[in-house]
Formats: sequence, C-alpha cells, structure tokens
Amino acid sequence: MIFPLRDFAVDVALDVAAPTALVGPSGAGKSTMLRLIAGLLRPAGGEITCNGETWFGPGIDVPVERRRIGFVFQDYALFPHKNVIGNVAFEARRDPDETLRQLGIEHLAHARTRDLSGGERQRVAVARALATDPQLLLLDEPLAALDPGTRSSVAAELAAVLERTQVPTITVTHSYEEATMLAEQVVVIDRGRIVQSGTGAELLHSPASRFVADFAGVNYVAGFAEGPVVHLPDGTLIHVGDAADGPVAVLVAPWEITLSLTPPTDTSALNHLEGLVERVSVQGNRARVGVGALTAEVTPGSVERLGIRPGVKVVASWKATSTRVVPRPDGAHR
Repeated sequence: MIFPLRDFAVDVALDVAAPTALVGPSGAGKSTMLRLIAGLLRPAGGEITCNGETWFGPGIDVPVERRRIGFVFQDYALFPHKNVIGNVAFEARRDPDETLRQLGIEHLAHARTRDLSGGERQRVAVARALATDPQLLLLDEPLAALDPGTRSSVAAELAAVLERTQVPTITVTHSYEEATMLAEQVVVIDRGRIVQSGTGAELLHSPASRFVADFAGVNYVAGFAEGPVVHLPDGTLIHVGDAADGPVAVLVAPWEITLSLTPPTDTSALNHLEGLVERVSVQGNRARVGVGALTAEVTPGSVERLGIRPGVKVVASWKATSTRVVPRPDGAHR
C-alpha cells in the first residue's frame, strides 16, 4: 500500500505493506497524518491512494465510512453506554463474538467498558476496529493511556494480535521499544516530511538527526572530524574507530559508557569526558545517568557504590571502537 499525501505541511509516501510505526517530535504531524488517511481531515491538495484506489485527489473525496479504515484512538473512544459486545458490534462487518475470541476477551462480552482495566479497554478498542474488516488499521498512540507497569506486556499482546490478523497497520508512538515491537518499518517525520525511514536497527545504528538518535536511545554529539579524532565545540577530543572528515555526529550507546569518580587507568578506553551528573533515572535493573551531553547506562548497584547523584562530578569513559560517526546533514562548519 502506498499513501502519498501532499499538503502545505505534509509531503510523504508511506509503504505499509509491512507494519509501520510513525514517530516524530510533538507537532510533527503524526496524528494529522492518520486523520488525513482516515478522511477525518481534508488535505489542502494532493492525493491519497490505497491499493490502487484513490481516496482523495482532483475531484475525488471518498467519505470516511467508505474507506474501510479501522481507527484506534489514543483514549480508545469507547461508547460508555454500551457493553463490550455492543461496542464491537457497532458497524461491524465481521462476527463480533469471533472477533472477541480472536483477541482472547470473549469473557468480557457483557462487561461495561467503565469497569475494564486499561489493557482490557485497549483490546476492546482494537476488537471494535478489527470487526469493521478494515483494509488498513490506524493506531494513534494505542499504549499512551496505560500505566508504565503494564505498557510492555500489553504491547507484546498487541503485537501478537496484529501478527495474527495480518491487517496492514500504521501506529503512532513516542517509544522506540514500542515502535520496534509493533512495526517492521519505522518512519520518522518532522514538520510533515519524512526525515528517515528504516528498521529499528537501522535507526539505532545510523540516526539521521539528533531527534532520531534520542528516540532510539543513542548519544548524538555534534563535532568536526579530522581522521580518527573528532573535535567537540568545547575543545574535547573524541577518538573514533573509523576515520572521517568534516562535520559529523559522534554516536555512542549508553551501555558502552562506564562511570568513575576519577579518570580510569585502563588505557583501552581512550575517551574520557568529565562533567557533573545532571540526572539519575533508575529503570528496573538499569540506571540512566546524564552527564553533560551524554547519557550512560549502568547498574543501580554502581550508582549506589559510587554515590552518583545530581551535582556529583564523574568521568564518563568509553572505547574508540565503541564510537561511530555519521555525517551531519546540516553541514555545519567547525
């Protein structure tokens, strides 16, 4: 499926033959994109096509009810006066009972939506969308309404459902983990235009911008390369594994960085950056520590042992072989 959209703020083409995640900064046009495809918003111009059928173009504007779009809204938009089966049966083209069984929630058929948990409400919203027998499923931040403790497990369940149904999907999300769980292709947009697309691994290893790097959880530091050394604006020298020249971004994964209170004597780590800890965030068995422009990922035990907290001076160290560089598209001067 190809979805060309042209508007004063949007100029993209999405191939969603594979499950696709749409990501970007706030205001980039992600939710607007979904609404344009669904027909809930009317573009200023251009065209929208699906499987060779034009939904919008010169003299054509197929109404939303004829586009066969399944839409799962961020707040799920369930009908509070209907029970679960009543919600799923609304404008259904497929057997609602069978759809509930497919999602493993047939036991909730006669429950009121107000009595459901967040994960259950999400599954009901997906069931209602699938019951319309859509040729395309749009999910607008389907996990945003869930608490952090359940998002990962519900994401895994949702990914399994989408794989079973084989309905092409476009999912808007702010999470790299969720994007890679729910989609094979990740499309990054900014101000209505595609800035990068590829698999999650491709975005992780070759982010095209600071936003993409931040989204994928990779450190992205601008500098100027001269062979195997990158000069940062503050005069710091970064040793890299591969030689380069000109404006570049230094990429280093947080888990490749070690922290110490004094410069380490281990000569295998050529890169050392001294700075004050700005933030510490413990997430399960890992702790993310912000030091200047870098984020390191260490164990909570290391945080406690070293007494790491905001305001403490530490040294962030990593190997040249763990450092990659990519050209900076802005072509900024040194």
